[in-house]
Amino acid sequence: MSFDLELAGLRALVTGGTKGLGTAVVESLSRAGMRVMTTARTIPTQKVENVHYVAADLMTAEGCKVVTDAVKDYFGGVDVIVNSLGGSSAPSGGFAALTDHAWEAELNLNLLPSVRIDRALLPAMIEQGSGVIIHVTSIQHDLPLWESTTAYASAKAALSTYSKSLSKEVSPKGIRVVRVSPGWIETEASVDFANRLAASAGTDYEGGKKIVMDALGGIPLGRPAAPAEIADLITFLASARATSITGTEYTIDGGTVPTS
Repeated sequence: MSFDLELAGLRALVTGGTKGLGTAVVESLSRAGMRVMTTARTIPTQKVENVHYVAADLMTAEGCKVVTDAVKDYFGGVDVIVNSLGGSSAPSGGFAALTDHAWEAELNLNLLPSVRIDRALLPAMIEQGSGVIIHVTSIQHDLPLWESTTAYASAKAALSTYSKSLSKEVSPKGIRVVRVSPGWIETEASVDFANRLAASAGTDYEGGKKIVMDALGGIPLGRPAAPAEIADLITFLASARATSITGTEYTIDGGTVPTS
């Protein structure tokens, strides 16, 4: 049996593709032969070869339009959308620390870019009768940390619900919609975070990692995921090997979320 992913030549948009998981997704899809466009607020000096970069702030409606217009102009349409943009700038301190501005920022980063980009690009996907949309959610919507991730987790929960509803609407029209829910990923940002915790606790990086894993209730696998591991799952789900998969959420967290 051939395991050709049949992605060569297809057009992909990856949001937030210049850092962390986004970079790994861009690299993975590009290696699979896809024509890839990605976004960032600032175009990096070191680019992935044969990838087209668009500078835009996706936290705004105007920035999302810049990207969707670029997709239409450069590609004439799109076959795969990976909404990997996400993150959090909310302060710690529980519910009382979360102002309206903090809540709006989390929604503008973790929910609304996907909604706006999908809304702009889905009509052409429906017209061509095919396409894949992958939304990157988070295990935080199952295991929120009240001290620091309430707003982020809530925004990702909203993204997951939106994604499920969208799949019911557009799957009969040939568009697959899938969610990927990572646990802790060892990105540049998470390494910095663990190092800050380690410095505060008077330990080293491995000690800082243990602090994070303990806060999550433990990772049975004993380590965070590498960005490439998440990207490989996303690439498979985008491929012809996954054509009967839609409407589902794939947790990839080293066993962090307890299941029955």
